[in-house]
Amino acid sequence: MDARIGIRNTKSVLFKSVIIFLAFVITIPLIIVLLYIIKQGVMQVNWHFLTNIPAPVGEAGGGISNALLGSFIIVVMSSIIAIPVGVLAGIYLSENAGTRLAYYSGLCVDILQGVPSIVVGIAVYFWVVKPLGTFSAVSGSIALSIMMLPIVIRSTEQTLLLLPDTLKEAALSLGVPYHRVILKVIVPCGFAGILSGIMLSVARIIGETAPLLFTAFGNPYLSTAITKPMETLPHLIYTYATSPYDDWHNLAWGASFILLMFVLLLNIFTKLITRKWNIQL
Repeated sequence: MDARIGIRNTKSVLFKSVIIFLAFVITIPLIIVLLYIIKQGVMQVNWHFLTNIPAPVGEAGGGISNALLGSFIIVVMSSIIAIPVGVLAGIYLSENAGTRLAYYSGLCVDILQGVPSIVVGIAVYFWVVKPLGTFSAVSGSIALSIMMLPIVIRSTEQTLLLLPDTLKEAALSLGVPYHRVILKVIVPCGFAGILSGIMLSVARIIGETAPLLFTAFGNPYLSTAITKPMETLPHLIYTYATSPYDDWHNLAWGASFILLMFVLLLNIFTKLITRKWNIQL
């Protein structure tokens, strides 16, 4: 009996050791990438870098203020488009779970989530850019909002499905109208999970480059005109990283560091919310 227990304990220890080793191996590439970007990029970041536009070719210095502003504007516009639609669609799927329409709608959401970003960019190029006759922040926002939708929809649906039915039943039994039950009871109770999904969707799109190549395109100047081309951090990184100029390479590393910090902060914030409210996404 003691021998069997010893063998069983040995197998358990070996299995746990293998799991820990594999988990460590998985984190190694991430750690290497993070450390390398931090090493190359942190030296480029200063107040001048954050508050100035890129310098012309051949001139030292320059910054990424146009890309920071452009990314902020496009992400905000994308959120304004995607969040209301995504939350409402998620509410519908959670309230009508099991129906045929909800099933096929959910299937379409899953398919949309798997569509490559460059395909979304090309589609928006033909739907929006060509009819308007110009690249613009609006078309970039539409492309990114399409990519946000599946995450917002699914996170809203899954969060609301976790809520107990007694919440809705109690409110309805008091004579509260159905729409007020949804807006005043169900959505507030699931707000933390919905917010987590929104943050994840923003983290997903903030680093996308392919859709913006066909829509917002880029702009070397500081611009707030949403009907004109606009620079973003991912596009600036792509442009400067593929250039033959060392000064532009340095700008690309600095911009990569800033973008990495944004994504890390968004993901950390999302994890804190999900852990506090015990949400599964």
